[in-house]
Amino acid sequence: MTRLASALRALAATAATLLAVTAAAPGASGATGTSEASGASGAGEGSRTSRPTAPEEFVALPTVAPTIIQEIRYITPHNFVGEPIDGYDQPLCILTRPAAQALQRAQSKLLRQGYSLKVYDCYRPQRAVDHFVRWAKDLTDERMKPEFYPQVDKSRLFTDGYIAEKSGHSRGSTVDLTIVKLPARPTLPYVPGEKLVPCYAPQGERFRDNSVDMGTGYDCFDTLSHTDDPRIRGEQRANRQLLKSTLADAGFTNLPEEWWHFTHKPELFPDTYFDFPVSWRSVVGR
Repeated sequence: MTRLASALRALAATAATLLAVTAAAPGASGATGTSEASGASGAGEGSRTSRPTAPEEFVALPTVAPTIIQEIRYITPHNFVGEPIDGYDQPLCILTRPAAQALQRAQSKLLRQGYSLKVYDCYRPQRAVDHFVRWAKDLTDERMKPEFYPQVDKSRLFTDGYIAEKSGHSRGSTVDLTIVKLPARPTLPYVPGEKLVPCYAPQGERFRDNSVDMGTGYDCFDTLSHTDDPRIRGEQRANRQLLKSTLADAGFTNLPEEWWHFTHKPELFPDTYFDFPVSWRSVVGR
C-alpha cells in the first residue's frame, strides 16, 4: 500500500467516525433567518414555531468531501472570544453545494502532493456574528487578547475591520481553512486557563496546530495575517501561496487581509445572511 493510499484510508476512517458521532449528537432550537437591509427574509427560515433549516442548496461537507479534516473552532472555547459561539450545535462544516464540490476538487489536487485541507469555519449563523459583536463591545473582556490580538486595542476591532455586523460566512460560500501535511498529526486540545502565546510567535511556540507553518495562527488579528505581507517569507510564504493558488484554481477568491479566508464565486446567495444552526439536523432534517 502506498503512503498516499494509507493517508487516504486514515482520513476516510476519521471522517466516518465524525459522521457517526455528529449524527447522533443532539440538536438545538434556533431563531429565524436574517438578510440584508433590503428587508428580504432569509431562505429556509421556516415558520415561527418550527426549527429553521438550510435551503436545499446547502450540504454538510463530509457528504461531498469526506477526506477534508474538520476542526471547527467556534464550537470550542479556543477562539478570540474564549467560549463556544452561539449557533454552533455540532462540529460540522456546512456550505453551499458548489463551494463544497469546489473544495473537493482542491482536496484531490492536494492529496496527490501529500497534503490535506483542514477547515476551521464554514457557514456561520448570523447569531454567531451577533455574539462576536456583543463581545467586541464589552471592552472589559480581554481573556483571549494575549493570543489573538496582543497588539490591537480592543476598542479598535470594528474600526480596523476585524469585527463587523455582517459576515460573508453567513451567505454559505465562504470558508476558513489551512493545509495539513500527511499523515496528519492530531491537534492537541486547548485547555481553558492555559498560558496563551501570541498568534504570530514561531510555530513551535504558538498554539499547537497540526497545519503547515503559515506564519501566524488562525484568526490572528494582526497585519502579519495579510496573505501577501512582505515580512512572511520562505516556507511560510510558499505554504500560503500553495493554499491560495490551489483554491484559486477551484474558483475561490482570497480575502487579502486573512490568509485563511476564501469565498467561492459566483455566490449562490450574494445578498442573504442565514441564521439556521450549524448541525446535521439543519441539512438532513429538511
